[in-house]
Amino acid sequence: MPETALDITGWTCPAPLRDRPRVVMGHGGGGALSAELVQHLFAPAFGGEALAQLGDSAALRLGGLRLAFSTDSYVVRPLFFPGGSIGDLAVNGTVNDLAMSGATAAYLSCGFILEEGVPMATVARVAEDMGAAARAAGVEVATGDTKVVEVGHGDGVYVNTAGIGLIPDGVDLRPQRVVPGDVVIVSGEIGLHGVAIMSVREGLEFGVDIESDCAALGGLVRAMLAVTPDLHVLRDPTRGGLAAALNEIAAASGTGVVLHEGRVPVPAAVANACAILGLDPLYVANEGKLVAFVPREHAEAVLDAMRAHPLGRHAAVIGEAVEAHPGLVVARTGLGGTRVVDLPLGEQLPRIC
Repeated sequence: MPETALDITGWTCPAPLRDRPRVVMGHGGGGALSAELVQHLFAPAFGGEALAQLGDSAALRLGGLRLAFSTDSYVVRPLFFPGGSIGDLAVNGTVNDLAMSGATAAYLSCGFILEEGVPMATVARVAEDMGAAARAAGVEVATGDTKVVEVGHGDGVYVNTAGIGLIPDGVDLRPQRVVPGDVVIVSGEIGLHGVAIMSVREGLEFGVDIESDCAALGGLVRAMLAVTPDLHVLRDPTRGGLAAALNEIAAASGTGVVLHEGRVPVPAAVANACAILGLDPLYVANEGKLVAFVPREHAEAVLDAMRAHPLGRHAAVIGEAVEAHPGLVVARTGLGGTRVVDLPLGEQLPRIC
């Protein structure tokens, strides 16, 4: 048969490219697009050694003290959901980012961006939730700011919080410390926050009430560090879920990760909802869970300490760091096969936090 030249002028690439000319929702989803935005646009523009850490919070030295510093913005829709609100998220999310550096949060700032016309009662409820969450976490909201935008230029209430805390001596939590043989532990059942948001946003009913796991993890981290300060890295698997957190750690550490899929604690309600919607629980957001890479010799004691804490009672060993396939996360399935767990491009459900 004679060769026919292929006409590729009408072809499109299904994978978003780095030179995409406009921002898309996936750039805020905590996956590959978010990573590209930070690594190829923001990091070169800002520079600096502290930013190069690219962790949940930056570990800094100031006046002889080791500080953790973090900031986050919250645009969740709806503002109130089963198990929490944007106010709870704004406090707990930043407290948790600091805790992932081993720091005890001390002070938060709070910035409100309000849309003209939003009911004052709504703003008051968000503020009250923030105050209650701060008191429960043992942190003080010390400063803040308020801006108002015209009708149609916002979505009710957006909140930004930044936080600082002290890192104890001897604690050095960063992915570069991960070594083959480290045990991977998750603090509890995954996927609750994402499914809770989805259920109220889309008006879905799954036959059982599902609440967000939104919680401050500082106490759980302190219980783990009391066993040994030699934890290697902690992450809270928020946007992009457990899969994104494990991929980020694997890439930064240069190790592979083997995940035993059957050991990952997935509540039946989350599993059923994901099955109906065609979602993978590994990619669903959490707001009150952490994943830890722990030296094998300390893993059992750390796991016991986690299970003794209310926020870690369902903690489980779910995998290990390995020399093979550096930078990749591989899941062993219940049928004995394996699959690569990729970093998601964007997010299964945007505006999750």
